[in-house]
Amino acid sequence: MSDRLKALAQAGVSIWLDDLSRERIETGNLADLVKEKSVVGVTTNPTIFAAAIANGERYDDQVRKLVADGADVDTVIFDLTTEDVRNACDILAPVAQATKDDGRVSIEVEPTLANDTDATIASAKALWAAVDRPNALIKIPATLEGLPAITAAISEGISVNVTLIFSVERYRAVMDAYLTGLEQAKEKGIDLSTIRSVASFFVSRVDTEIDKRLEKIGTPEATALAGKAAVANARLAYAAFEEVFGGERWAALEAAGANRQRPLWASTGVKNPAYPDTLYVTDLVVADTVNTMPEKTLEAFADHGEVTGDMVSGRAAEAQQVFDDLATAGVDLPDVFTVLELEGVDKFKASWTELVDTVKGQMESVK
Repeated sequence: MSDRLKALAQAGVSIWLDDLSRERIETGNLADLVKEKSVVGVTTNPTIFAAAIANGERYDDQVRKLVADGADVDTVIFDLTTEDVRNACDILAPVAQATKDDGRVSIEVEPTLANDTDATIASAKALWAAVDRPNALIKIPATLEGLPAITAAISEGISVNVTLIFSVERYRAVMDAYLTGLEQAKEKGIDLSTIRSVASFFVSRVDTEIDKRLEKIGTPEATALAGKAAVANARLAYAAFEEVFGGERWAALEAAGANRQRPLWASTGVKNPAYPDTLYVTDLVVADTVNTMPEKTLEAFADHGEVTGDMVSGRAAEAQQVFDDLATAGVDLPDVFTVLELEGVDKFKASWTELVDTVKGQMESVK
């Protein structure tokens, strides 16, 4: 086992792999990563599945059978992806049984539904029923329309990974949606201890967008702030997490058996080659969080990542100063987060189109 990854886990960071394929499942690769690289969870998205299906003959037999049965492309996608997630859940079941919050595998509602509350709820219920594993998480985007869907899913006892969170303001709304869902579940007599949730706070994209604006502003004060926004934003999010889950509303739910909704650092692959390739892991080490990494980042951290203690707690004031300086330099922060959410939803929809096109191609090839 990598000593560096082991040190990260010992610091209270849960390491989840941002990738899944039938090949990883059937060759034992996923099980090996759990054993050798401290991986205790998995996240997926349509782009990940598109790559897996395009490059994997292991799907052909199932696709062939579904086509013979007259399945359309949406049914084929649903069956292929839920089978992979179900099997990954089985591999990670021992982790789920041995730990309080880990051993989870995420699958996303159809991204084209991001602005449709009712359809998102229906999709979440269908995925939860099809995967049929207690250690699954259904990914629901933190759009304004997604917030009531999060509450509805939680209230039905469905565990949720809230995705596409960029701003602390929206993150607070996500936590409120979670707590409201738990309160409704409690009223229905659902065992709150069975419900899990993470809140996926996107990291690298914040620097990408803000750095672009800083470069355009071009003043020495602006350029000096490059590469600082994403980590500062995540640190402010963690301070909000501590506040909400240290309050009276949460205490009442915790007494009823509820689990905290942990922050998950997503989009942790570094986009700017000028920055250290482990930046969004090293600088966000803090207990009670998840860091979901593409394998490239996982391997980079295993090779040369550093754990230098808690890098987040008690740094809210410092992080807020970064944001104050960004505003002073001329960065329109509300616009940044609006653009990031719109782009995020568009990218998710584009990834769904990519998956649909990939599966259509596979369906044609097995005829």
